[in-house]
Amino acid sequence: MDSKQVPGGYDVSSRPPKIKNKNPAPVQITAEQLLREIQERRDVKPKEPQQRVMDGEELDEYRQRKRKTFEDAIRFNRLKIGTWLRYAAWEQTQGELQRARSIYERALDVDPRNQTILIKYTEMEMKHRNINLARNLYDRAITILPRVDQFWYRYTYMEELLDNVHGARQIFERWMQWEPEEDAWNAYIKFELRYHEVENAEAIYERLVYVHPKPKNWISWAKFEEEQNHIDRVREIYEMAIEHLGETHIDQKIFIAFAKFECRLQEYERARVIYKYGLDVLPKNKSQGIYDQYTQFEKQYGDTDGIESVITSKRRVKYEADLKEDPKNYDVWIDYLRLEEETGNIAAIRNLYERAVAEYPPIEEKQLWRRYIYLWLFYAVFEESVARDVDRARKVYLACIQNMPHKKFTFSKLWLNYAYFEIRQLNVDTARKALGQAIGMQPKNKTFKGYIELEVQLREFDRVRKLYEKFLEFDSTNCSTWMEYANIEKLLGEIDRARALYEIAIDQEALDMPELIWKSYIDFEVEEEEYARARALYERLLESTSHVKVWVSYAQFETSVPSSGDKADTSSQTARARKVFERAYKHFKESNQKDERVLLLEAWQEFETEYGTSEQIKAVEVKLPKRVKKRRQLENGSWEEYFDYIFPDDQDQKPNLKLLNMAHQWKQKMEAMKKEKQTD
Repeated sequence: MDSKQVPGGYDVSSRPPKIKNKNPAPVQITAEQLLREIQERRDVKPKEPQQRVMDGEELDEYRQRKRKTFEDAIRFNRLKIGTWLRYAAWEQTQGELQRARSIYERALDVDPRNQTILIKYTEMEMKHRNINLARNLYDRAITILPRVDQFWYRYTYMEELLDNVHGARQIFERWMQWEPEEDAWNAYIKFELRYHEVENAEAIYERLVYVHPKPKNWISWAKFEEEQNHIDRVREIYEMAIEHLGETHIDQKIFIAFAKFECRLQEYERARVIYKYGLDVLPKNKSQGIYDQYTQFEKQYGDTDGIESVITSKRRVKYEADLKEDPKNYDVWIDYLRLEEETGNIAAIRNLYERAVAEYPPIEEKQLWRRYIYLWLFYAVFEESVARDVDRARKVYLACIQNMPHKKFTFSKLWLNYAYFEIRQLNVDTARKALGQAIGMQPKNKTFKGYIELEVQLREFDRVRKLYEKFLEFDSTNCSTWMEYANIEKLLGEIDRARALYEIAIDQEALDMPELIWKSYIDFEVEEEEYARARALYERLLESTSHVKVWVSYAQFETSVPSSGDKADTSSQTARARKVFERAYKHFKESNQKDERVLLLEAWQEFETEYGTSEQIKAVEVKLPKRVKKRRQLENGSWEEYFDYIFPDDQDQKPNLKLLNMAHQWKQKMEAMKKEKQTD
């Protein structure tokens, strides 16, 4: 076959022939069949024949051949430790210990720090009871590899099996000079305890806690002494642990174990002191376990005060964590301060207040300062009412005023609280100066009102008048200020001054709620029984506004006002009120204000129902409109439905109303005819 052809019979350079028949073969070959055939056709290696050694010559020949095989393997790869170990193990099975030792020594020359070689070597010597050789090997191992604990464990175990307690102790001492891990020390302690050498165990514990000053080692030592019933020694150990570890390395487990030890001795006060000391010494994030144990302790052995103290401590930890996350959260500060105030520790509360007020808002925006200002106010109230330190309270107020950005904004509550504080200290002039300073820096309605209320309580009405004048100069659109000023003059019996104030108020071009000032002025004249003035005020008000409520109020006024004398003339009152309704109806009819006409007619109907005759009631009911639904076109071309009112007395709408009545009658007639047909 040509070299360019493949076994299939086609040239390599050319394309393979196309398969014309792609139908499946009648006999299919599965993967399972292929694997089975491979397994069946696999060449089976011939087994080595079993040889029986019949005499010494054959044994020597076998050994020589076997040794040659091992030596060849070692020469091929002398770093393969497994070959050395198999070689030595085979020599050991042949009883050739000297040859096995030689092989182990040769292997150690290749890798003197191989732990497996040393372990197998020592195990061989121990198996054949070559104790001194095993000791020599262990000495070599711990000299070369002193940090491998396995050799030390095996060495001490061997000596202990041989009842060489003194030798084992010496090995442990050599081991401890290297300052191994805690497990080695614990093994040494258990060794001494097995032979009831308690004092030696105590000495080892003392060395252990200085080599490995971990809390668990101190606790283990204390428990050991407790088992020996050395109570005073246990306390000394815990105290030494707290002193030796210090605040940086101390752990909550020390305090918990110490407190539980005292509880077992029924020394509950000692345990409580230990828990509290641990809570004071440790930071909050490392004392959660103490809090939990202290809570259980107080629930089991404490009283109500103790339980509340624990709960307070837990809440304190939570607040500290929240403030660490967001120191500008003033709501948390306020809750934290309330908690501390319940404890009654004045110094701690002051320190916490100082921490709180030191957290200034990041920017000078009033919204951010609203909650912050309460910290200062609560601080001042605390100093005044709880600590009874007036000077410190005054300093708190002044410090807050000094730190406040008054050019941008201020808080009336701060100035008023400070002023009332000075009033309580009988410093009236200082209070007035403070409020005057507040008005001068940043005048506000609340500040004016608070200052005026203060002067009213002091019965300084001349100052009240001056303050109202300043207040109205600052904001003349505030109707409530005008009303309060006039009310003050009325209470003082200055009727003319009050009336003059009302006149000035209603003449103002801009008022926030002018209807209130008019109503107050009218009520003032009615109370003074100046009905003519009140009627004149209504007329003046109707000149400026024709609101339906004004007309209704005017009519109600005429109903309640007597014409002359002390006795009320009902007929004249109702006549005047009816004239007001007629005037109002005429006005709204001429101005074509349909909604107002409807409201007026409803009020008029109620009035006639109460005071009028049946003819008068009917006369009003005739004027009531009918509500009809209409359609109108919007600007975008669409249509919408709306409700309109058709009044009977509108002349221009009478034809439409007549047509509507005729349509209504026709509808009723058709419904009657339909019912007759159904009856037939």
